[in-house]
Order: sequence, then C-alpha cells, then structure tokens
Amino acid sequence: MGTKRWHAELAWLGGEVAADVLIEADGERFTAVTPGTPAPPDAVRLPGLTLPGLANAHSHAFHRALRGRAHTGGGSFWTWREQMYRVAERLDPETYYSLARAVYAEMALAGISCVGEFHYLHHGRGGVPYDDPNAMGAALIAAAGDAGIRITLLDACYLAGGIGEPLRGPQLRFGDGSADGWAARATELYDATGHRGLSHARVGAAVHSVRAVPPEGIPAVAAWAADRRAPLHVHLSEQPAENEQCVRAYGRSPARLLAEREALGPRTIAVHATHLAEDDIRLLGATRTGVCMCPTTERDLADGIGPAGDLVRAGAVLSLGSDQHAVIDLFEEARAVELDERLRTRRRGHWTAGELLTAATADGHAALGWPEAGRVEAGAHADLVTVSLDSVRLAGTEPAFAAESVVFAATAADVRDVIVSGRAVVRDGRHLIVDDVPGALRTAMTAITRDG
Repeated sequence: MGTKRWHAELAWLGGEVAADVLIEADGERFTAVTPGTPAPPDAVRLPGLTLPGLANAHSHAFHRALRGRAHTGGGSFWTWREQMYRVAERLDPETYYSLARAVYAEMALAGISCVGEFHYLHHGRGGVPYDDPNAMGAALIAAAGDAGIRITLLDACYLAGGIGEPLRGPQLRFGDGSADGWAARATELYDATGHRGLSHARVGAAVHSVRAVPPEGIPAVAAWAADRRAPLHVHLSEQPAENEQCVRAYGRSPARLLAEREALGPRTIAVHATHLAEDDIRLLGATRTGVCMCPTTERDLADGIGPAGDLVRAGAVLSLGSDQHAVIDLFEEARAVELDERLRTRRRGHWTAGELLTAATADGHAALGWPEAGRVEAGAHADLVTVSLDSVRLAGTEPAFAAESVVFAATAADVRDVIVSGRAVVRDGRHLIVDDVPGALRTAMTAITRDG
C-alpha cells in the first residue's frame, strides 16, 4: 500500500479532540500522528471529527434478515427465536456469503472496521456437515474481506437445545456432537485461516450459553481458547429463564458455573449480562471478565437493561455490539449504554463521551483479539472513521464539544469516510468496494426469505 497521509480537521486522540491533525501510515499501520499541522498538498482531507475505527464486538450476520419481519405483533425473545430459526434453516454457504458481505458493507458504511461474528450456524440441514466442515465460517471470513473490514470469527460450541434437551430441527445445524468434535473442527478453521495468511481475519472461540453447552463441555472450549490466547465469548444471563433453569439444574448461577469451569477471565467476554445477581457482578469484576452490551437488541427483544455501571465499577471492561442488527449504529449503542443507565438509576452522567468512544473503539478491538487497533497513534492499525459535523443532527457543533455531539447525536448516516488498515473503504458516504449496498442487501435477503 505504501505511505499514505490524511489531514483531519478534528481528531479524537483518546483523551482529547485535537485540531489540524496530520496522520501518516505505511501499509496497514500508522507511523505518525501530529496535531496542529497545516495540511500538506498530498494529504487526503478529512473534514469533520475523525475517530479510530469502530469495533462491533457482537454480531450474528444472518439475523439482519429479520429486520422489520420480526417487528409485528408482540411476543418475547423466545418467540423471536423461532423466527430466527426459520431464517437459519434456509441458509447455505453461498447465500450466507452474499448476505454477510452485504451486512458487513453496511457496517463499513457505519464506521465499523472490525466485527466479532458469533458463529454457530456450522452445518447443512439436519446437521450434516458440508464437504468442508467449515464452509459456513469460511464464507463469513471471505465476506468480511470482500466488504473491506476485519473479522474475528468467534466459532461457537452449541451442543444442546436447552439444559438437558437435545438439539432439534434447525438447531441440528449448530452442533458438533461433543466439545471434542467442536474443538477438532474449530482447530481446522483456525489452522486454515493462519495458513492462508489472511491478515483481515482471526479466529476465537465461543460457548454459546450454559443452555447450549453442558458443564462438562465448557472446559474444553475454554482450554482451546487459552491454548491459543484467543478471545472466548459467551452469551450470559440474557434471560431470567436461563438463570432459573441453570440454578434448578446445577445449583448455581450461569456466571458461577462458568467460573468453576475456568471460562471467565481477561480474555473472556460476557455478552449481554443483563440479569445478574450482585455476586455475579462481583465475580465478573474480580476475574476481569469483559462485558459486551448490545442495547439496541436488548431493548428490541424486551430483554431488559443490564447493570452496566455496576459491572464497570466492579472491574469489567465494556465493549459494544449490534447483535441481531435491529439497527447497525455503534453511536446508538454507545449512547444507549449511558441513557439506559439513566433510566435504571434516574441519574445522569455515568460515562463521559470519551469513555463511551473507548468502549466502541480500543476496548472493542481488544475484546476481539486486536489490541493493536482502535487508537489513532503510531503502531496501531491504520483505521479511521470521519463523522461529518454538517448534518442536520450535528450542525453548529463547537470543536470543544465535538466528541459529546457525536456520541449523543450522531447516527451511522453521518459517517463520511472510512479507512481500514490503510485502505479507503468508504469515501464521502459511498462504499468503494460494494457498489450498491442497499441493492446487495435486498438481493441477499430476498434469496433467503421469499415465501418464508
């Protein structure tokens, strides 16, 4: 790629907003960041506020097909899940690639440079493996690269249809028979990704939930991740019913069960963590387990408001995800953490704009196993997202309050330019690789939802 230079009108550099920032890169990494510098003639101008690339730490790409379709009538998480299964039943590697590429392109337009794909749709109908047992995971990795973003493929172990229940129907596509079967397949994907030298992709692990992985299977997944120093993600206490079933079956909360199976710690990310007892909060904090909040999903599915403030005070590190993609907008996820906490406590000002941006950038990338990304500084991945300050939402923004204005008023539609690992992916609001992102989404979703 060679040497590149950008000149940001304003740039958030982690602790402050600086003006006239010259940003230089060689290949995929920044080499120099210099505030207070006039724009040289060869630098690409970035008007507005420039941020590090955003990290979407929790995604299920195929859930994007449910947007709108799952918003009629009432119901709960459990009724929504049945609609999700119907979509899962229709996908194959080709249609999944097409959908995921379009979804990841939508993410790029929203300023996301890296996605954590929580992947459990592994096999063909009836649970029959494809000729390549990792065809679905490979499709997701290829889709991210072809949309211009990086990916951590969080390969999920999913062995049961509920505590004490076998896999049934579409769930059969998720299972590998045993934790050892999961580990053998995941190892093939991990080794193949490294062998192919895919600089945009890394592979981590996931325990889908204590509902889907029996206690005896959890240590094998945790050990697989630990041996590779890879991230380990897990859906945790998303629903009260999950907690009740776990206590009834095992005499302990999901968080305690995970801790006893050595599945908590600094490389573990607990997703949702909505319904936690005080002991669970202390346990996650004491083990330095991270927490990924997905507020737009948690409210869309009527899951509840998680104790984000209590978790952070206990020692957990916060990241953000769009999960089922009711919307893809990390600014909305970031401000929702603060605004939901205001509703929960009836008090304002729990996080600064900078702290919320850190959750959406550096801490999100670290949660996905990319600790060298998410900051505008020498040595970091050359990821930039520039937010226009001229839209009707942000017009009149003063430079001193640019970060606050973006966090509390911007939307994904305000993103104008996106650079990922030194490569321009979005320019002036237009994706440079996927010509027609709305058209790609429409075509991909029609292929899997027609007559369904």
